[in-house]
Amino acid sequence: MIYPFKLFHGNQMKDFASKICGVINQPLGKVNLEVFSDGEIMPVFLESVRGDYVFLIQSTHSPAENLLELLLMIDAAKRASAYKIIAVIPYFGYARQDRKDKPRVAIGSKLIANLLVSAGVNRVITMDLHAPQIQGFFEIPVDHLDSAVIFIPYIQKLNLDNIVFAAPDVGSSKRVREIAIYFSAEMVICDKHRSRANEIASMVLIGDVKDKHVIIFDDICDTAGTLTRAAQLIMDNGAKSVRAVITHPVLSGNAYQNINNSVLEELIVTDSIPFKPDAVACPKLKVLSATTLFAEAIQNAASNKSISDLFVYTKLKSKYKDQ
Repeated sequence: MIYPFKLFHGNQMKDFASKICGVINQPLGKVNLEVFSDGEIMPVFLESVRGDYVFLIQSTHSPAENLLELLLMIDAAKRASAYKIIAVIPYFGYARQDRKDKPRVAIGSKLIANLLVSAGVNRVITMDLHAPQIQGFFEIPVDHLDSAVIFIPYIQKLNLDNIVFAAPDVGSSKRVREIAIYFSAEMVICDKHRSRANEIASMVLIGDVKDKHVIIFDDICDTAGTLTRAAQLIMDNGAKSVRAVITHPVLSGNAYQNINNSVLEELIVTDSIPFKPDAVACPKLKVLSATTLFAEAIQNAASNKSISDLFVYTKLKSKYKDQ
């Protein structure tokens, strides 16, 4: 049984939400996100949500208004007597602040989890958290989707021989190892040391890439500084080619310029974050949609079915092969 449910979106996620509605043949809910002249946001649902499952689709990327927009929509739905409120967050921002790794810093991802729960959300559906343990910051269910089911079919269609998978840092090694095992391939690690945020002091390659086609896997690409430096290091060590698979294209600052000027063959990403206008000037960018994956997760959540099947590569890889 599928319970009555409605889908709404934040200002920057209309296209993503519309694609989801197209997959599940569901009309997009009507909401007006009014903005006062001083920038204050006031969401107004233009239809009843009483007794419904309400799915709010919003990534919490920069600027911070996107997060605030989601919190206010949650509160509005709660006060409108929605039965369950599910936050669908393709990209969970502030996830890089997941621990106290130096004195006097915030644990931003825990704070965001507290804010969402306090606002009244009953469940969170997200994809490729920067640190999987962030799920434990919530006192509510969190469905943590894996983008591998989107990327694997694309990699298979490349028909590359002698593939090696690379982790751009030690933190992403577990995820890269799982992909490497799936393809029965080797993996290497680009061990980096940062002097400060977005600035790398040194990087060393651990492993052999000579005469290999290398695919770098990571969850976030911000300025593309780490990524392009890792790609150059890999090519300098004798690789035939290097590509990058990144789930969340934050792509801030000079990211597009860095990518265009790099040795990367292509940068493969999802549409979890809306692209900036200058993305069209980046011919190396290849976008695979995550909307089919999220559409199925939403349908399963609305019908109280298991979502665990969405984490198994072999069960879903054929569903996304044409995207």
